[in-house]
Amino acid sequence: MSAFVDFQNVWLAYNDELWAQGQFAVEDLNLQIDEGEFVAIVGPSGCGKSTFMKLTTGLKQPTKGHITIGGEPVTGPLKITGMAFQAPSLLPWRTTLDNVLLPLEIVEPYRSSFKAKRKEYAAKARALLESVGLGGYEDKFPWQLSGGMQQRASICRALIHEPKMLLLDEPFGALDAFTREELWCALRDLQAAQKFNVILVTHDLREAVFLADTVYVMSKSPGRILAKREIELPRPRDLEVTYTPEFTGIVHELRAHIGAMRKPASIQTTTEIAQ
Repeated sequence: MSAFVDFQNVWLAYNDELWAQGQFAVEDLNLQIDEGEFVAIVGPSGCGKSTFMKLTTGLKQPTKGHITIGGEPVTGPLKITGMAFQAPSLLPWRTTLDNVLLPLEIVEPYRSSFKAKRKEYAAKARALLESVGLGGYEDKFPWQLSGGMQQRASICRALIHEPKMLLLDEPFGALDAFTREELWCALRDLQAAQKFNVILVTHDLREAVFLADTVYVMSKSPGRILAKREIELPRPRDLEVTYTPEFTGIVHELRAHIGAMRKPASIQTTTEIAQ
């Protein structure tokens, strides 16, 4: 069975001048993501994680190589994706419910039937909000919600049009540790119920290991896939697993990859160089 997301020898330079100079943001990306798989991308700042997201959504086209998603070549922005970012970016003049409904107002095929089906769509949005613990907050405005509540609403907005793939760029980075872990569990449950693909960009290795089926480590710029780690911890996972030796061992293994990138060549040991 072919992969749902397939990157074949993908390179990206942001303009022709950089291409002529051989300066690429990412180079030689090869990865295959199965349908329903949860993938996390980790690596140091500036390694090309966000560039990878732009390539996956079709917002950027590769300079070299090929990308197919759902068996189709990516030639422009995709409608089958939903996105959420570190800042929730909810519209302050719209209620929580109306913020979640926004994609259905502007994305076909929902847009043309939005007025006629608004009651049906609103019921769907309320059920989604209920599933992430925001039942009763539908008529509140963003400024009446905590940061964690706003991020839950943002994820609901990204999922309301039932995308096949959810792209998350540091979605929990600005939240406190307890709220972050609550949202890990909310996302875990949504993905388990709906089976959509997730690509999560994060600096948090614990987050990556807790949520993902597979973690990719990217190198310093120009970004390459440095390591692939399948997370074999059984599902469903609860927060207790984060205290087990198996979990911390995987986190330390991934941290070692990133630590090796940051170590100046002059202080590498003879053994490291030999490896």
